[in-house]
Amino acid sequence: MHEPTTAANTAVLVSLDFGAPDYAESLEELRLLAESAGVHTIALVEGKRQRPDASLFAGSGKVDEIAAIVEQHAALNELNQAPLVIFNHDLSPAQMRNLTAKIKARVIDRTMLILDIFALRAQSHEGKVQVELAQLKYLSTRLVGMNQDMGQQKYAVGARGPGETQLELDRRKLEKRVQLLNDRLRKLKRHREIQRRARNRSDVMSVSIVGYTNAGKSTLFNRMTQAHVYVADQLFATLDTTSRKVFIEGTGQVVLSDTVGFIRHLPHGLVAAFRSTLEETAQADLLLHVVDANSSERFDQIAEVNKVLQEIGAQHIPQILLFNKIDLQNTPAGVQRDEYGRITRIFLSAKTGAGIDELRAALVEARDARTQDAQGAQAPQWHPLDN
Repeated sequence: MHEPTTAANTAVLVSLDFGAPDYAESLEELRLLAESAGVHTIALVEGKRQRPDASLFAGSGKVDEIAAIVEQHAALNELNQAPLVIFNHDLSPAQMRNLTAKIKARVIDRTMLILDIFALRAQSHEGKVQVELAQLKYLSTRLVGMNQDMGQQKYAVGARGPGETQLELDRRKLEKRVQLLNDRLRKLKRHREIQRRARNRSDVMSVSIVGYTNAGKSTLFNRMTQAHVYVADQLFATLDTTSRKVFIEGTGQVVLSDTVGFIRHLPHGLVAAFRSTLEETAQADLLLHVVDANSSERFDQIAEVNKVLQEIGAQHIPQILLFNKIDLQNTPAGVQRDEYGRITRIFLSAKTGAGIDELRAALVEARDARTQDAQGAQAPQWHPLDN
């Protein structure tokens, strides 16, 4: 007997083309995000508009089309449940409320989908705190639109004061929880700062692996450290920053950190919530920027990563571009140097190990350059690359 499909694992994807040059890539990422959330896509609804509709985001005709698909699949479902509807856009509280009423199914937007994936993947205490904080901040802007549902779910607890509405109780509860989570993150941040000062005193070079999601960062981390960080061919397989000490012949101990991947239109709330973790990246001596060399969008992805690095104050950190997955292109391993003779690009495969020796040599060079700079030598400065 086959397992019945439910609304929890099926979805209708909705994506509107407003003329953005990266529309096709954004749509493909929506498919991958849904897959990463464990959702089976049963239909894709697309349309073109000049601007979003103020009330429904999509036009009324397009919403009727979505509602018909939802009704059809609900009728075919063994439990008579409507599938989830996922918009590849950010929706206002009013739009979400209006769409839910008209489509008669749960509607979420791109940010909610990403938050769900983050909640699913967070493993460490700090990661879970950061995700919950981002979720609550997102929810707090939607209390008006969600208040009726929250009341039905008995979201608010505690006694009501004279004349207090359900909305006021919900908001007070959220604000109190957000304050508690912020306090926890501040304590965790102080703990990390103590660890970082200890590393600085021991003169251990700190290296952070950054890059677009699914570029192969965790595979590289495992290759370099012999660790067993979770690796999967899906978006946001890694959320929690993991650090290991690695011995590099010729330079000694290096602290290598694996970090969360970036993506187009990464919700600002997530960047803000993960800032305490991402600040570890801003304190690194060197960034290894992993790029999927097999992706046709690799240079756009580089730009997106650099945009987030600038947002967290890490744009000044020297970086080496690692063009990964050369095994899929039959490209030989090798290095490229800038006008000062420093390594700026390495072509490698974290999966096969090709180019890893070149990467280790680059870390030795980076350590030597760091030592010269610390001694006041007039060495040329490294800068992140635009391409």
